[in-house]
Amino acid sequence: MRYLVKRDMKWSMMRLQQTGLSTQVMEAWLVTQVVEAVLTSTQHGSYSVIFITDGGTSPSTIFMIIDHLRFPGGAVLFEAVTNASDFTQSDKHLSLLIDNAKLLRKLSSYTTIVVISDEATFLAAFVKWSVKGRLMVWSTRLLILTHSRLMELQDLHTTLSNLNSMLVIINDDTTNIRWCSVYVQLPYSPRGSQVVQVASWTPRRGLLLTSHLPLFPEKFSKFHHRPNLRVAIEESGFGRLVSVNDPGSGFHRIHFQGSLVKMIEYLSGALNFTYTFVRPPDTVWGVRLNNGSWTGMMGMVVREEVSIGAGPFMIDRWRAEAVDYTVPMVLDYWRILGVRGLPEVDPWGFLFNLAPLVWAAILRALVVLASTAFLVSTYCTYKSDDHGYWLHVTFGYIRILLQQDTTLPVYWLWERVVLMVWMMVTLVLTRSYSGNLMALLAVRHIPEPYQTLRDVMDDPSVKLIWQKDSATVPYLKMRPGAITPEAAKSGIYREISDAEKTGRLIYIPHPQFPEVTDTLVRRGDHVLIDVHDGVKTTIAQDFTKTGKCSFYESREEFLLAMFAMISQKGSPLVPILNKRMTSMTEAGLFFQWLIAEEPNSTVCDHVPTKITVNVALSLSNVWGMFVILLVGQVTSLSVFCLELLIRRIQQN
Repeated sequence: MRYLVKRDMKWSMMRLQQTGLSTQVMEAWLVTQVVEAVLTSTQHGSYSVIFITDGGTSPSTIFMIIDHLRFPGGAVLFEAVTNASDFTQSDKHLSLLIDNAKLLRKLSSYTTIVVISDEATFLAAFVKWSVKGRLMVWSTRLLILTHSRLMELQDLHTTLSNLNSMLVIINDDTTNIRWCSVYVQLPYSPRGSQVVQVASWTPRRGLLLTSHLPLFPEKFSKFHHRPNLRVAIEESGFGRLVSVNDPGSGFHRIHFQGSLVKMIEYLSGALNFTYTFVRPPDTVWGVRLNNGSWTGMMGMVVREEVSIGAGPFMIDRWRAEAVDYTVPMVLDYWRILGVRGLPEVDPWGFLFNLAPLVWAAILRALVVLASTAFLVSTYCTYKSDDHGYWLHVTFGYIRILLQQDTTLPVYWLWERVVLMVWMMVTLVLTRSYSGNLMALLAVRHIPEPYQTLRDVMDDPSVKLIWQKDSATVPYLKMRPGAITPEAAKSGIYREISDAEKTGRLIYIPHPQFPEVTDTLVRRGDHVLIDVHDGVKTTIAQDFTKTGKCSFYESREEFLLAMFAMISQKGSPLVPILNKRMTSMTEAGLFFQWLIAEEPNSTVCDHVPTKITVNVALSLSNVWGMFVILLVGQVTSLSVFCLELLIRRIQQN
């Protein structure tokens, strides 16, 4: 046993009794000593105190306590006065009291709420409304002082076990000597289980610890009863359903595997709890309806059907109003999943042998040579009578580029130098072109056409598959029955929203993604929108099954997403989960689990989009060149007809 506050108070109590002071003064003295012993042993140097009574304790008693203790952060008194014998009828008064107390609590970082009442019904009503009104958070401590017996306070079991609270019961015996017992209700302890007495107080010995637990213990740092927590989960890129044959029963057992499951296992070992996975009936993450309720896993958490929502859930401000998020476990973006096309020949590949700048440089050189020939034919006196000289020279340079024979009259040395240099340039260009042309005719291109959302919207033949009731749905449009504060009003997301009217946008629950990927997406007329890790998992699983990289993910990233787990608003589980998850992510465990769960996750990251084959050339390889030949023939015929028309006009 450990002494926290040891004072010789025996003579103080005896003096009070000998002087014949009223019971009210003696009660005030007792409460003062107990509150002082508890708070001075546990509180921060600038803590504040909120006193709440049911009217059974005189305000002068509380003022005596405040005047004696001089709380550094200040103190305030709330009195819930009611004439009804049933305190549950004072719900409206308690609701207003809780709202005002919450405003004061927000002004101080270290607040203790001291409730003094001997009425079990009042204590039950206060605890109910303090939780409902979000007055109690884990950083706020609750100290209840009462003369009621433990068996009369059974209704407070569940609530007090989840609050940072202690229960002080004042005991009287026949000798009129008073002492106090300090109790703590451990979280997730079975209903009806014995509360833990952590300390006792007597006038003679003061406050004495009677267990290994300190005052206001961190009850959620490691559970003592190893409770079984219900965890909401659904299939995703971080966890998948696996069917395993159970030889004992002859049936198949279904369980989850993945990095998210490994994280839950890590947390359960660190916090000493077991868990049971629960799937939402509608297989969705959840959206808020007009009546304020939530669907999917969000609804299970809000209705307290589960303790933790594993998800993982994309962090957004609408969900944050209803639940508390843990620290993010991963940062991700949304991408497009499409099927890779079959190898095909590019009939215009012969144009790609030279870069566009090379083609431009060749055209520029021809223009310069033609201009030079024109100037020479114009200003050289001995050639002034040959007006077609510059045209003859121009076509001669073109014939050299096309590797045809030519005869150019050269009279000056510089003309010979220009001709020699041009022949060397065309030799290098034509040899390079012919070599690249042979290589390109053996190349097959594997199309990956949809690299951006704009590519998808510009192709009316393709449809989008989007996750049903995900956090990104509110960005698209107002869905029937759902509250969408900020639907897209313009831009690409507005176009995607409008695509639902024409049947080009389909909402499908995430558990059906593997099925639609293997059917609709593989068919080529659908693309799937999912987070990057989900896309990589889908591609890796398909490679494991088929041995081929049949799908690809887009280069464009959009809609930044941070993913985390959730719990009830104000849940004390969140701070301790944050502590464990932070150490886990900083050590790189979660990403290591991601890689370990999908050994083929990087196989298809850099698959080439061009392959070479050794087959006989067919018309499909070179039909682009025949198109150019046909266009040239049509153009020449048009020019010929135009020349005949001009000649006839001149003759007339």
